[in-house]
Parts: sequence; C-alpha cells; structure tokens
Amino acid sequence: MLLRFAYQDFLADRELNNSSEANMKNHRIITGDFIEYCLEHDVVNVEDISADLIKRYFVECKNRGNNAGTINTRLQRIRALLNYCVEEKMITDNPALKVKRLKEDVKIDVFSDWQINQMLAYYRSLRRREKSYFAYRGYTLILTLLGTGLRRTEAINLKWSHIDEANLTISVFNSKGRRDSTVFPTEKLMKELLYYKSFCKSYFGELSEYVFVNRDNGQMTQNSIMLLFQNLGKKMNFEGVRVSAHTFRHTYCHRLAMSGASPFAIQKLMRHENIQTTMRYVAMWGNDLRQQSDEHNPLNKFEL
Repeated sequence: MLLRFAYQDFLADRELNNSSEANMKNHRIITGDFIEYCLEHDVVNVEDISADLIKRYFVECKNRGNNAGTINTRLQRIRALLNYCVEEKMITDNPALKVKRLKEDVKIDVFSDWQINQMLAYYRSLRRREKSYFAYRGYTLILTLLGTGLRRTEAINLKWSHIDEANLTISVFNSKGRRDSTVFPTEKLMKELLYYKSFCKSYFGELSEYVFVNRDNGQMTQNSIMLLFQNLGKKMNFEGVRVSAHTFRHTYCHRLAMSGASPFAIQKLMRHENIQTTMRYVAMWGNDLRQQSDEHNPLNKFEL
C-alpha cells in the first residue's frame, strides 16, 4: 500500500479514537517528518520500510542535533504507525521493533523551594497591584499543579464539577473524557481554589464550567498554557530548569519520593500506568535519598 495513504488512514483512525489534540499534533509533525524522509529516498510503499531505513533516518536526526530522548520519541511514533499497519494487514511485521531505543542520559528538572517562592511571590505581587484575572489564575494554577501533580491536559480539562469540596477530592479525567482517577488536594489548596472560584464569579459575572479559563471565560488550550509558562520562565530567568507544567509534576513526584513515600503510593498519586515508570524516577533521585538518609539516620545520635 502507498505510504501516504497508510499515513492518512492512521491519522484518521487516531482522530476517530479521540486521540488528544497534543497527540495528533505530534503524529503530524514527528511521524510526518519520517514519511517525508521515506518519500525523499524513494520509499513509497509501507512494505518497503525496513529497520535499516529507520536507523539511517535516526542517523540523519542525530546529525540535525536530536538527542537520544528525541530520537526515542520519534521511534515510539514510528512504531505506533507501523503497528497500525500490521493491525490493518498492510504488512506482516513491524520493522521498527527491530530498532533498539537509545540509552538516555536523563536529567529530570525539579524546582527548588526558592524557585517556587519566587514564582508565587511574582503572582502575589501582581494580584496586589493589578488585581487582574491572569495574576489570580497563574497563582492558583501553580498551587494546583504543585499540590496534585496534574498533567497539563488534565489541568486544562479540569472542571468545577470535578472538585469535591466536602471530601477534599478532585476527579481526574483522561483525554477521552473518561474518569481516570482521584487526587487528594490538601485543605490549604482547596481553600485557595474556593477563593479563586469566588474571584472568577465576580470578575466574569458568571462561572465557567472550566477551572482555568482564558480572557473570554472559555477553556484554555494547550498553546495558551504553554505560552503562560514560557512568559513566566522569561520573567524568572532560572538557570538549569525549564518552567513548564511538567516540571511542576516532576517536582510533586520528587517531593513524594524525598518524603519517604513508597513506590506504590507514588505510582497511585502520579497515576502512572506502569510501576516501572515510577521506579525510574525513584532511581534517578537515589543520591538525594541517600543524602537524606545520611543526614537523618537515627544512628547519628549514638556513640558507637
């Protein structure tokens, strides 16, 4: 089958199955780049894609400056496309499965207490001076991400009806609109959310169903929340850490690990599908945990 048609069918299938806006964008950009590479090298049929072709594509990606993590992301997208082709019987085997993931030298950014305080102080100052909606939204969004570990899409899709004030719970829904799990905000966070809710009612005249909205009281988009953190990052000018929704999520996970939470508890609170994902994070912060153990070990108090 012609590769272009297979690719179009793949995109249509993902859209039909309610793939998120972010996923669709990645499929078009990342998988689309691979399709263009194939066509430029006269590979026009799906069955002509080989493991060697994919490896040569990754060599070109590396020459463009792609790191191991970016190449592994590309491999994941190519595997998804070719898995679909196998399911639809366009090909018998997925050649991308023969291509191994590259070993990543992973560094996960987390915020320090000082950095968190700097961001909160910035929005507190804006609230006092301007009393603008954007100051209240930015402040509450940071607290929510830091206090729950919500993903960016989960924050965008968060509705007031998902928040149970009496039982201190928040229902989290996945990209397909189905309830995924429950997170447990602290009383401190719940008070801030209710204060923000009251402000939104007063500011807009009526309350949107969504918690975090744009200037027109409509749901935020992926692009708008990314721009929010890009602008905040420019103002903060932190060294060695990117200001993003995902960095807040990593910080939440890091604090859980540092506090001594079990991997099972972290998995549930982070809503990881696989415990192996959780263990990767715990392993990365092993040196931090060792330092904490050395500092707070009960034997330190005894003469031996």
